[in-house]
Amino acid sequence: MNYLRGLVLLRSEGFARQVKSIDSIAAKLIFVVMLGLIPMSTKVVQAGEPPIPKLKTETEAAFERYVKLTEARNEGELKRGTGLLWVDGLPPDQRTAAYAALKRGEVEMQKLEILDNGKPIACPGGMIHHWSGVVFIPGAKLEDVLGVLENYDKHSVYYAPDVERSKIESRNGDHFKVFLRFRWHKVITAVLNAEHEVQYFHDGPSKAHSRSSAVRIAEVENAGKSDEREKPPGDDGGFLWRMETWWRMEERDGGVYVQSEAASLTRDIPTGVGWMINPFVTGIPKEALTFTLEATRKTVEAQRSRR
Repeated sequence: MNYLRGLVLLRSEGFARQVKSIDSIAAKLIFVVMLGLIPMSTKVVQAGEPPIPKLKTETEAAFERYVKLTEARNEGELKRGTGLLWVDGLPPDQRTAAYAALKRGEVEMQKLEILDNGKPIACPGGMIHHWSGVVFIPGAKLEDVLGVLENYDKHSVYYAPDVERSKIESRNGDHFKVFLRFRWHKVITAVLNAEHEVQYFHDGPSKAHSRSSAVRIAEVENAGKSDEREKPPGDDGGFLWRMETWWRMEERDGGVYVQSEAASLTRDIPTGVGWMINPFVTGIPKEALTFTLEATRKTVEAQRSRR
């Protein structure tokens, strides 16, 4: 499962450094209001200022189109059966360097954008984030990696603090229905309840892949308190509206290569501040995917060392 840590919550430290002349507490408040992640008081809101946008039909349709094209590309690559890692598509010199970096323990990342007939897919009212990352786990076996990924009851341990609760709701062979509660904190705290459907595929003795969809994501208000409640999905702060992930695992070279690809949908950046906010927003998914892959490797290695 790919846990997009703080997907749209930006680094307050970076913002604070750029506004040193402003009191730090005031800077954080202004920062959050500019993002539109919390509503301003009605006493402060200017007349005619638009409210926080809801998930619109056209936004959802654009993401669904994007996912459909991504799914078709993935299916084509899997049918090919070779060169399954994104680094395999690099020019020879770059490919050699990427594999050397993986052997050193680095995570190799690539930002993706799926085109529709050669053109970008417009997503009105939302932002699509799409990254792919690869990590190498030396000495591991394919079943070691699958054992960690499929043990969703323990994901709140493996991927803490991002995952606060995790539970397998049902399992039918290689098909899972799981519940996950995410807790992300940067300036403000966002808590999300998510239900996922995950299907694993065994492609041979040394290869496997999986497909995961978040079928329901709800922002939690007053989490952990007596008046805790879920906001209606899509009628919230827009921290995370949709999430789709594709995993690939291949055992070779004395270990296992693990690739995770994630496409997610969040609310758009408020008009007028994109020039300052956009570099931060687009960087967070990369950081989050790196964390997920590193946590997977750390857990697999820790479990092997205890045997």
